[in-house]
Amino acid sequence: MRALAVAIALVVSVGPALPGQRQSAPKPDAPFIPTPPAVVEAMVKAADVGPHDLVYDLGSGDGRIVIEAAKRGAHGVGFELDQRLIDEARLRARHAGVEHRVRFERQDLFAVDLRPATVVMLYLLPEMNARLEPKLKQELRPGARIVCHSFAIPGWPFDRRIEVGERSIFLWRIRDTGAK
Repeated sequence: MRALAVAIALVVSVGPALPGQRQSAPKPDAPFIPTPPAVVEAMVKAADVGPHDLVYDLGSGDGRIVIEAAKRGAHGVGFELDQRLIDEARLRARHAGVEHRVRFERQDLFAVDLRPATVVMLYLLPEMNARLEPKLKQELRPGARIVCHSFAIPGWPFDRRIEVGERSIFLWRIRDTGAK
């Protein structure tokens, strides 16, 4: 469980560069810990991913979740800061024969426009999930699904919890609140 506590938050908050100063590219602030294949499969199944979905994986690592979604006919985008992992994800997608259904971008997950997504996948620490909650609620359309591996979004009651061995998967569906 200690390895899970280190988890996957591959995000960094980068302030603006000072005038005349070159801003460096954002760097991951947590190590990549791969999601086990059985959990990847369970996450995609929990979200009922299919051909009409656009799956976003925030902190996508080596792309395994986006690739699995593409194998089920969905399109997917992985957002990651580590260029080495992006390169690996692109290679894995090519080997899986789904490179035409996926793309991988180097981008801070807090800067991603979530509105096009029908499914958002997360394997982040609880603090990161909590910071993302307002963005998820504001940008995702009714019917969109959110799936978290291991860590729920604090204070947001989930619709379903699934156990895969010693791991938990949490599912939320965005409801129409009429507030948009």
